This record gives sequence, structure tokens and C-alpha cells, in this order.
Amino acid sequence: MPFKILLKATRSPETSPSTFKSRLEAHIALVKHLTGPDFPLSHRRSYIDRPTNPSPEGTYPTTVLLGQQSDFSFDSIAELTFEDEAAFERFQAKVREPEIAKLIQEDEKGWSDRGKLGIVVLGETGHDNLPHQHYSASIIMTRYSMLPIFRIIRKPPQWPLPRHSPLVHRVKPPIHSPATRHNASYSTTPHPQYQLPKYTPIDDTEYLDRYEPGGYHPIMIGDVLHSRYTIVDKLGYGGYSTVWLARDAKLDRYVALKVLISDTTCNEVRVLRELSTANTSVHHPGRDSIPVPLDEFTVTGPNGTHTCYTMLPARSNLREVSYSRLFPVDVARALCGRLVLGVAYLHSQGYVHGDIHLRNILSTLPTNLDNLSIEEFYTEYGNPEIYPITLFDGSTSTLSPNVPPKAVSTLFLGIYAGEFTLQDTRILLCDFGETFSPSINPRLGEDCHTPMAFCPPEAIFEPKAPLSYSADVWSLATAIWEILGMKVVFSTDVPYDEVIAHWMDVLGPMPWEWFEKWDERGRFFDESGRAVEGRYVWADLEGAFEECVRVYRRKHKMGDFEDDETVAILELMQGMLKFRPEEKLTVEEVLRSEWMVKWVIPDYERSLQTCT
Repeated sequence: MPFKILLKATRSPETSPSTFKSRLEAHIALVKHLTGPDFPLSHRRSYIDRPTNPSPEGTYPTTVLLGQQSDFSFDSIAELTFEDEAAFERFQAKVREPEIAKLIQEDEKGWSDRGKLGIVVLGETGHDNLPHQHYSASIIMTRYSMLPIFRIIRKPPQWPLPRHSPLVHRVKPPIHSPATRHNASYSTTPHPQYQLPKYTPIDDTEYLDRYEPGGYHPIMIGDVLHSRYTIVDKLGYGGYSTVWLARDAKLDRYVALKVLISDTTCNEVRVLRELSTANTSVHHPGRDSIPVPLDEFTVTGPNGTHTCYTMLPARSNLREVSYSRLFPVDVARALCGRLVLGVAYLHSQGYVHGDIHLRNILSTLPTNLDNLSIEEFYTEYGNPEIYPITLFDGSTSTLSPNVPPKAVSTLFLGIYAGEFTLQDTRILLCDFGETFSPSINPRLGEDCHTPMAFCPPEAIFEPKAPLSYSADVWSLATAIWEILGMKVVFSTDVPYDEVIAHWMDVLGPMPWEWFEKWDERGRFFDESGRAVEGRYVWADLEGAFEECVRVYRRKHKMGDFEDDETVAILELMQGMLKFRPEEKLTVEEVLRSEWMVKWVIPDYERSLQTCT
């Protein structure tokens, strides 16, 4: 159950409201940077309305509609949401670590009155009393928000999306990044030496300190790369690249242009070229889910030489569009069918994807986007959101040429899960940077970089053993589960050891030799494998499907799975989520499973008739 707190903050007497606001936003960015995956799922805050200029007495009175001025002496109020109370306690523990606490307290000096900080635990949330009209919830990213605020719009999004005002043109769901994978138990891993960032973090942009030799290439809107590609907007970013929407002057169309960090070998484009030119006697239906590289070149800048390549642009990843939302049942089945077929094609060509999760599955764009000029594109979707980059220490020194003068937030071109129809189910697998061929370039378990919640257990407990196709099957099962429901099967924001405990609660005992290797097992299980008293125990597979999938579908009236289909889904999950790699189903066996044959393939085939 989500755990929420309300936090009141007050500025110091000599600090103006505007200074307090800017300092608090930078402070929250610092806390987010320091706490990583332990940061709240959401941090929604508001500032108390005060005049821009002080009164003759030097005060900034609040605009009070009812009550006394003294009742509203605080300057901001924030609602922080955690997955559960344990997550809140982990966050508390993290900010109390000596090194982190010292940095936080030093950053608060001079502008925050810590003595007036107030925190209260929130109880139940009442129901909205909205008029009986059709509303659709939209989430609006704003300049001064690390995480989104909610706004109601009266019309559901349509294609093409209507022109948005400059304030709200980026309609984007809240994204909480999955927990990072640790190399050892969180209880025994020494904490790294935390350092303040060089540049002030900006929400929904890449980590700006990566603009350094060996890192990102500085790019601005309007730049022309390779004498051909005009940068229009930003589509995304990762630890190894930034991705831009560009207009190809030669072919007069839009492309996604991926720019890697400098001096990086491009495994991804090599794999994609081999997959797109593979000689197959019969067209494999999964081939349509593999991107085709269009062009490849290099650019040289202050941070080195960067490999670049282009592909057709996509809408958004499935994690973005489905966060706290559900796909219609027929759409969910069709998406699962296309995903399994895409992985089956990949395996048939001798490759393991190595990093399957919803962030690496994109929904495709309609072809009519190319009909818009750049100016018409901005009219339809708004201008790029651009923010000045500043030094974190507040100095006014000139920025180095390694970093662009401004940062660009990412553009969301998608529609939300509930608005998907069968016509919208075309997908593309992306991020082939972890892809490998088991027979040509084996990958050891210790080299697996899949987020822990989707990572196959053999990568953890057999780090020196080579991975194989079965590694994809485990991750594929977690992706299917997430497409069907609203929650992941294994937690994305708990420490390493808790994910392992989650595996065992859901699936039962792991191999004994693995259990013995697990140093922290005693915190969760006794030596016979029974859960220790007093800890939270996750539901088994059947109970988890009821709680994480069926309950939410009934609650949100998004269609449920009948009992016979549920049995078939659970049978498939049990076959894919086996601890031992050799016991997992192959992807071809997944395609032949009862659920795929009886329920998924029919909806997939119907989607083929509607997709253009």
C-alpha cells in the first residue's frame, strides 16, 4: 500500500520567496541525486502565494482567504509518496547516512529554517467529486517540478495531438526509474564517496555532468549534423547516448538520431544491420519488431568522436504510456504477441537481446508525421522545452565548451495505455547495446546489466557461467506480466536482497546451492527456506496475479481475464519463471503455449488487419 507524508518547509527570515523556491528546487534535485532509487515515487509540491515585492515592513504576507496569517507561516507544502512504509524507512535511513546528511545540511544553510520543518503521515485519500462529464487525466511537466503535477483536460488526446499551450505542451507520465543493480547486498556494500554535481540537475534531462571528455556530445536545437540532419527536439537519453528527433534534408522525413558517448564501439548498430539484412527463406513476423538502421556516421566535438546513426522515430516506450494505467485486454494480448514474436525472431538469428523490459519496447508512430514541416511540427506539438544550464555551486563562471549552454527536456509523442486500440499495437524492440550471440561472443552472468527486477537469477548466482537464450525468457515473462497488469511481478525499487526474497515468495525455493551462496538469506528465511517471522511476505504467483493484475483491471473497468485464461497465463508464467536456465521454456515453446495459441494470436492477427 502506498505510504504518503506531507512535508512543510519554511524559508529563513532573510530569504525572499523567489530565492527560497529556486534553492528548494535545486535542493530536491540534490537529494534525488544522493538517494537514487530510494527517492520517493513522487514528490508533488506547491508554494504558498506571496507578493513578488515585499511590503514596506520587509515582509511577504500570504494571500489568506480564510484564517490567520500566522496559520500559514510556512512557504511550501509537499506530498511525498513511497511504495510502502518500508520504502519510506529506507529513504529516511539513506538521508541520515553521515556523508549524505552532511551534504544536505550544508546545502540548506542560509535559506531554509530547518527548525520549522514539519512532517505528518497521511491517511486515506477521499474520492474526487467531479461533475459527470468526460474528463481524462493528464500529467504536466513543469519547470519547477522534479516530478509531475496533475491537471485535468476536457478532451482525450487524439492523433495528431492538438496544439498545446507553451505551459502544457509536454504531456508525459511520471516515471520512477527502476532500482539500480548492486554487486552485493545493500547491507554490506560500502557506500561510495558522494560528490556534489558540477551542474545543477534539471528534471527530465540527461545527467549533465556526463558532458565531459569521453561523455555526451553537446547538441542544441537547430544544429545540423552530417550536413543533413537538423535537430528538432529530444526524444530521449540513456547512460551511453542521447536520442534526437531530426529532419533529414536529403529524404525530407523525420528520423530518430542516436548520438553515442565518445569513443564507444557501436554493438547496437552492427547487430541491427545483421538482423535487418538476414537472409530468411520465409518472412518471420517478428522481424517487423526490429528497428532498421538508416544511416551511420561520426561527429567530432569537444568531448571526442561520437558514433551516430538514424532510425525511424517511435512514439514512446511502453513503460511511459502504461505507468499507473492499463491497456485494454485485446490490446495487451496483441502487444504480448508482437513482443514474443520479436524475441523469437531475434533468437532464430542467434542473438540474445539481454535487456528486455518495457522501457526498451517502443510503440510506433503513424506515417503522416513526415507530412509536417518543422514549423508545422512545432505548431502541433509545441516548441522544445529548453532550460539554461548553471553551475551547481551558484557561481557565474562561464560554462566550458564541453557542455551545451542549455538543456532540452524529452518530448512525449505517445498516447496513454487506455487509449490504445489494436491499430496502435505495432512495436519496436530497442536498445541492442547488451545484445550478444551465445555461440560467437558469450556473455557471462556478471556482465548482465539488466535492472534487478527483470534480471534472470542465473546472472546473480552463476556470475562466471555464460548466459543463453533462457536469460531473455525470464525478462520476457516480467514484461508480459507488466503489459497485462499495472504492477511489475518483482519490485523495481527495493534493495538487491529484497528482490531475491521476492523471487522466492512468488516462485518458491530456489536451488539449494544458490540459497547457500546468498549471504543475507537469514534476514528473510530460516535454514529450511521458510520466511522468518515479522517480515512482509509477498503473495505467491497466483495471488500476485490476482493482486497486481485482476484486481486493478476490475477496479478500473479495463476488462478482466476469465478464469480459464488466467489458468493458461499462470501456467505460461510458471514455465518461463524457472530458476534454473535449462528448465525455462524456450521462446518457441512460449509461442506454442495454450495462452498464446488460444487468446494471444487471434488478437495479434486482428491487429494486423487494422495497423497501417
